[in-house]
Amino acid sequence: MPHNTGINPSFPETPLSEKFQQRVEMLSQIGGGPAGSALADFDAETERLIREAFGKDASNRLEAYRYATMAEAESVVNMPESAQEESAQDLPKKAIQQRRQVLEGIVSELQGVEAKEEVALTGEDHEDPPMMS
Repeated sequence: MPHNTGINPSFPETPLSEKFQQRVEMLSQIGGGPAGSALADFDAETERLIREAFGKDASNRLEAYRYATMAEAESVVNMPESAQEESAQDLPKKAIQQRRQVLEGIVSELQGVEAKEEVALTGEDHEDPPMMS
């Protein structure tokens, strides 16, 4: 029998912005060590999470992320100067840095959406009940 946490099942227990923030933190750990299959697994899971979070609207974000994996994201999205620093010309390092930039952009976007949802869910209803006006 499933455990009832008392949380509305239509809303995730962990906000999507937190899931993407965890990806950013994981990327920092991967970026410091050998890339190999760990990075390929990370990319596959991240792309799955992007599709899960954005559904049919995921294509632009997926495209940006895929370009970031090749260190070419600045051609798709408006990357901040910090992502284009001369010290990041080492392609593997640049690809890690661009992945981080794309993911941080997604975190920021989701935090804005989640804040609006929170206001909508907790805000007062100023309308009269039906048939009362």
